[in-house]
Amino acid sequence: MPESGSQTRVWAFAHILPGAVIGSDCNICDGVFIENDVVIGNRVTIKCGVQIWDSIYIDDDVHIGPNATFTNDPFPRSKQDYDRSLKTIIEKGASIGANATMSFLACVSDVIAMVGAGAVVTRNVPPNAIGGR
Repeated sequence: MPESGSQTRVWAFAHILPGAVIGSDCNICDGVFIENDVVIGNRVTIKCGVQIWDSIYIDDDVHIGPNATFTNDPFPRSKQDYDRSLKTIIEKGASIGANATMSFLACVSDVIAMVGAGAVVTRNVPPNAIGGR
């Protein structure tokens, strides 16, 4: 069973692997998949249809819109592993819009940073940025 804080709600058909750490007062919606090497902070909302893969770290007060996509392998090939020392970090207060794609090693920074719906993020998002509109 994964570690999760008090008042965290996990909805139908969500699948959370046992190594994941999830903070307090989070909302994990329908059809979400969370792998083992994942840390999710407090008061995080993850909407329906999102997959959080190994080596992704999400800080407090983050909103992830429906069907946002994360990748964790810069050069995907069948049956080849990636460098697990590389991380994707979504910092405190960031918002990621519906259907946005977050490429491996993206860092969304700061309380006001926002990634718009449908955006494709291939590099770090600077503090106070609003992109993808």
